[in-house]
Amino acid sequence: MKLNDLVRHIDHTGTSDAEVSAITYDSRKAGPGALFVCLVGAWLDGHTYAQSAYDQGCRAFLVEHPLDLPADAAQIVTDDTRAALAVIGADFYGNPAREMHILGITGTKGKTTTALLTAAILTEAGLPCGYIGSNGVDYAGRHESTANTTPESLELHRLFRQMVDAGVHHVVLEVSSQALRHHRVDGVPFEVVAFTNLSEDHIGPGEHPDFEDYKNAKRRLFAEYDARAMIYNADDDTSDYMRAGFGGQQVSFGIARPADYHAAGLAQYRSETALGVDFVCEHDGKDTPVRVMSPGTFSASDALCAIALCGAFGVTPAQSAQTLAHTPVRGRFEVVEGLPGRTFIVDYSHNGLALTSALKTLRAYQPHRLICVFGSVGGRTQVRRRELAEASSAWADYSILTSDNPDFEDPMAILRDIDAYMAPDAQYTLIPDRAEAIRAAVAMAEPGDIVLFAGKGHEDYQIIEGKKLPFVERDLIREACRALAH
Repeated sequence: MKLNDLVRHIDHTGTSDAEVSAITYDSRKAGPGALFVCLVGAWLDGHTYAQSAYDQGCRAFLVEHPLDLPADAAQIVTDDTRAALAVIGADFYGNPAREMHILGITGTKGKTTTALLTAAILTEAGLPCGYIGSNGVDYAGRHESTANTTPESLELHRLFRQMVDAGVHHVVLEVSSQALRHHRVDGVPFEVVAFTNLSEDHIGPGEHPDFEDYKNAKRRLFAEYDARAMIYNADDDTSDYMRAGFGGQQVSFGIARPADYHAAGLAQYRSETALGVDFVCEHDGKDTPVRVMSPGTFSASDALCAIALCGAFGVTPAQSAQTLAHTPVRGRFEVVEGLPGRTFIVDYSHNGLALTSALKTLRAYQPHRLICVFGSVGGRTQVRRRELAEASSAWADYSILTSDNPDFEDPMAILRDIDAYMAPDAQYTLIPDRAEAIRAAVAMAEPGDIVLFAGKGHEDYQIIEGKKLPFVERDLIREACRALAH
């Protein structure tokens, strides 16, 4: 594709008939035939890597200001390279989003669970649906990992193209506040959008300066994308703010308040090895029994949101219930079956708020003991470590402090930080090797116990000294259970 053709839909100066065979914003991948897009981020400025890209044979550059490069380097200058990338990325891949039904979900909590349940329901209902979010990318039996909850616009359009080519024309996308703020979903033709809930998160250096900025970023999905329908949480007070000005159909879901899709009669269930929640979905004058394969009121809320989303595509609550009854969500309150009478749960809860919520939910199932295995990633603030320690001290009967993703920080130094904030009367031990900690937790579990493995969730790696090492928590739990059973 000619460079002039590629940039015809963005405001720019500069011209070139150079042939572009690839687009990248990673200078390490910028070779001959590539267009190197200089993105400006919170910590890095791609313009500083342009010379490196040139040295590797790249001769086409999209920049926000002219650079001191040799004369044979074509420079296209535009005001915002990140916004421009969303436009040229779509054109480069042939605008595949125009051939798709795209569902977008935003909110603080519940995006991943809701999105994965929605994709599963639509697929079983005969509408093959892809998924893009925190758990990676899934479509047509294929899986790949992503660096961000919502990938950069270039990756999004590449994925849309692959899905269309595979015969997948529906996709549910987790839309993060950063994606909305940094043009990753600019121009994406969302058909149905959903709001789960809002609470303080992602506020600090490199993210949002304050809660208002965070909230306003979320609202953009409903105010700027002209979707035909909006699904919103009637139980969340922020919904009124999110709904204001939305011109399409508005459909509510809720538990505590009246809603178009209402959950009534919530009841916990617990088997020999599993936990979950039952409820009745009240919609359009009909009652549908629903069983969800994860515990807690929030699990019912996420499932209800998924039912409402699928309803926008003609799927009935009864059809949704059939899928929900056998669909777990990887790494989100995921039950790992192992030993009779013991319940092992893998969850991504990696901050104080999430861990408190998870432990309080599990406490409601009246376990013989509630055991919590957790740590904190390297390079994070003392505040997070204190919150995690306070949560486990308050709600767990016994804690095992262990590694999460220590990276370049000494694992024992992290554990000592957490240890300093554990309550004086808390029962716990420190085991820096996470695999060893898993084996210890499984070995100490007694009939009636619930063991929560917090922090890793869906991740299939540990980051140690800059390297991603294979580490799948559910597999290690099963191995430990098999060893004990034998």
